[in-house]
Amino acid sequence: MEAVKAYPSNSAGVKEKKRERKLLMGNEAIAYGALESGVVFATGYPGTPSTEVIETIARLKPEVFAEWAPNEKVALEEAAGVAYTGLRALVTMKCVGLNVAADPLMSLAYSGVEGGLVILVADDPGPHTSQTEQDDRYYGKLSLLPVLEPADPQEAHDLITYAYELSERYKVPVIFRTTTRVNHTTADVEVGEFIELNRKPVFKKDIERYVRASMEGNRRRHKWLNETLEKIEEEFNSMPFNRVEGSGRIGIIVEGAPYNYVREVLPKLDGDFKVLKLSTPHPLPRKLVVEFLKSVDFAIVIEDGAPFLEEEVKIAAYEAGLNVPIYGKRTGHLPLEGELTPSLVRNALLRLTGESGETYEKPEEVKLAENLAPKRPPVMCPGCPHRGSYRAALDALRDLKLGRYSVPIHGDIGCYALSLLPPLEAIWTEFVMGASISLANGQSVVMDKKIIATIGDSTFFHNGIQPLVDAVYKNLNVLVMILDNRTTAMTGHQPHPGTGGSETGRKFNEIDIEALVKALGVKYVKTVDPYDLKATREAIKEAMQVEGPAVIIAKQECVIPVIRRGEIGEIPLVIEDKCTGCKACILLTGCPALVYDPETNKVRIDNLLCTGCGVCNQTCPFDAIKFPSELEKGA
Repeated sequence: MEAVKAYPSNSAGVKEKKRERKLLMGNEAIAYGALESGVVFATGYPGTPSTEVIETIARLKPEVFAEWAPNEKVALEEAAGVAYTGLRALVTMKCVGLNVAADPLMSLAYSGVEGGLVILVADDPGPHTSQTEQDDRYYGKLSLLPVLEPADPQEAHDLITYAYELSERYKVPVIFRTTTRVNHTTADVEVGEFIELNRKPVFKKDIERYVRASMEGNRRRHKWLNETLEKIEEEFNSMPFNRVEGSGRIGIIVEGAPYNYVREVLPKLDGDFKVLKLSTPHPLPRKLVVEFLKSVDFAIVIEDGAPFLEEEVKIAAYEAGLNVPIYGKRTGHLPLEGELTPSLVRNALLRLTGESGETYEKPEEVKLAENLAPKRPPVMCPGCPHRGSYRAALDALRDLKLGRYSVPIHGDIGCYALSLLPPLEAIWTEFVMGASISLANGQSVVMDKKIIATIGDSTFFHNGIQPLVDAVYKNLNVLVMILDNRTTAMTGHQPHPGTGGSETGRKFNEIDIEALVKALGVKYVKTVDPYDLKATREAIKEAMQVEGPAVIIAKQECVIPVIRRGEIGEIPLVIEDKCTGCKACILLTGCPALVYDPETNKVRIDNLLCTGCGVCNQTCPFDAIKFPSELEKGA
């Protein structure tokens, strides 16, 4: 292959100003690019692997309104409101977040925007931290909006500046699809200066454009959108982020992070390759693709996620009357599930070319390191208040003579989903944001028992209020446990409406969950401290006997910020004379700070891990775990 400059100096949208190099994560590079584009409003909902973009913007330039929204739908609508006025806005979310924002996305495509609007959607091939491996490029095709995808942090930085110019040039939102490897890879990135466009917000009344109530107007906007997409495709045929490398007869069409794998493995292969590197999966630059296919004997499409690009390339080849064989995921050369790796790419190319070389395997050093690394299943942190909530719930069901497997306990999206693991094994489902309450609602109609839903505070604000409204409206027999740990913990402790916190230090209002629930009409509402197992257990037993909806708010701050502030509680002691080695404290709580010593047949407490929550103290059947203050009082 002939050498090419990795990042074209003439990349559209890259500001020719003072530049410097920084070691940045992909998400940080995107944040820099957005600020270099004059973004004044950035919002979204926390979700790995996208979260750091908003956090970085807030840190680098607090005067930008970079704040979290209750959910992705609200975020997109708020950003659209800004873009309608001619100012630039950014929305960020993880892959499944676009499902939540899909309703406004479709109508927003018809109305278009005045100021640049970029919708960053972080897909998660693997998946690493998501419910599904959904490929959000299909949303581009569904909404008739352009989709861009970078291959690495530098291109993510450069491409997002282009995305804003593209958005304003054609007056449409741009979907900016990334994948985990780009979001969380750290690389040397050349960045420029932040700019301010100094625009005044102006919103002009335009009924046909902004009001979707006119069916005739909707048809005209649909026609406008189709025509706009054709113009964008024509631009994509010659844009600098799409380029051809090499001059061989074996074609590779590649998009996103796998481009780096192609660059890594090709020097080790003997084939005569020609690469079409694409950053624009939708609309596909058909003219560029067809000309490329005419120049090769056959081609393979390499992409992360679904065979979206492969399907589009095959359609383009068919419509052009080409008989060039095209391989990829559909032909079994690459897997349909999981993310690609250099070894998978190399093995696919070996199979395609018929080379006799051995397939790629991990170096022995890597294999050795993997074997040495201990297996660490995910667990709730020592002192996690959710441990007390679920322990109390299970104990309450036992006291009520309800079998452990007779009352469904629905979980939701958050750290508390770890309660599915031993020893608690509490939740039966973990579906999508807010579904715990909806599932419980449905089952309460057909099952003659009270159904339990458990949901975190941030998830409750995201998508849990509406199903609770339905439970009140229909007087459904559900118990909703809102696990309020005062943060959006799983994604890194972002604020939410129930905290009153701000990413940029602004003063916001705190929404009181108990007052909100009571205002909805729930008759039985009780707030408890999940560290107090007895009080929590008794509250759950009461709530289980209430006819109709009941809500328990288990309120205790996430232990990680407490540890960071150095405010952990008193560390308990194990009274060896009383400890029988029954391990009930470990088997009932699963706390990592509790360690069984087989030589002494005793349990000890790891002082480096213990936070003094007291759950083990209340769990020991032999009263063998005591706080020093209790011993001083002679307890």
